[in-house]
Amino acid sequence: MSRRVGSRRLDETPLPGGTANRGLVVRVGDTVRRPVQAHSAATHDLLGHLERVRFDGAPRFLGIDEHGREVLSYVEGVAPIDPYPGWAHEDGVLASVARLLRTYHDAVESYDPGDRDWPTRIPAGYGPLLVSHNDPNLDNVVFRDGEAVGLIDFDLAAPGSRIWDVCVAARLWGPLRAEADVHDARRGRSLERLRLFVDAYGLDAADRRLVLEALVPSHDWIYGFIESEARAGRAGFAQYWTGDVPARTARTRHWLRDSRAALERALA
Repeated sequence: MSRRVGSRRLDETPLPGGTANRGLVVRVGDTVRRPVQAHSAATHDLLGHLERVRFDGAPRFLGIDEHGREVLSYVEGVAPIDPYPGWAHEDGVLASVARLLRTYHDAVESYDPGDRDWPTRIPAGYGPLLVSHNDPNLDNVVFRDGEAVGLIDFDLAAPGSRIWDVCVAARLWGPLRAEADVHDARRGRSLERLRLFVDAYGLDAADRRLVLEALVPSHDWIYGFIESEARAGRAGFAQYWTGDVPARTARTRHWLRDSRAALERALA
């Protein structure tokens, strides 16, 4: 049973970012308080495993507070929030994200997901099963001195694979999308940064071929999930799925399909 952890409302500092829990996550001293989700028990078990194997790049689950919120340790550092600062687009930062993701995968490889109630399951066929993070977006990575040191927001963590996480991260951090939809220093360098990411992660030739095959399915999976949650009326997702986002999502899918040959060369 989770132990109870106390707090005082006056000590709470709202933390920005996020989609599903936007406006509901606060810092209390050296802890973070977040709403408990339907699948939180599985997430807490995963975090317990990461603590046992001494993976320092994730928060620790500390219990449930008197308001029914989960209590996590606060990971010191900075998570870039949109509009993203220029340093978040530097190549060295990108490489450090790949190294952190590799370290996480190595740590979670020994974890048995069992029959726990996970929020979703990734399609099979993209490498050996492990519990992938599934949302290594810019604002879910914590940095200190330009180096990625922690992953946060494990709400979408579920049985998946290394390849799936690499695809999600590369698409978001590259970013892998039409040049007209890139409005910062990364414009024109998407393919170069994809190669940098897989090199820094250390993917072999066979896994690079799997990345190529998983790019479109992983894109469809995450944006299908977002659209579904938005249509179900979940406020954070509904707020995100507005304006040009649906059209940009469609443009990105077309770009990924039309750029297959260039992507294959980048991954060779």
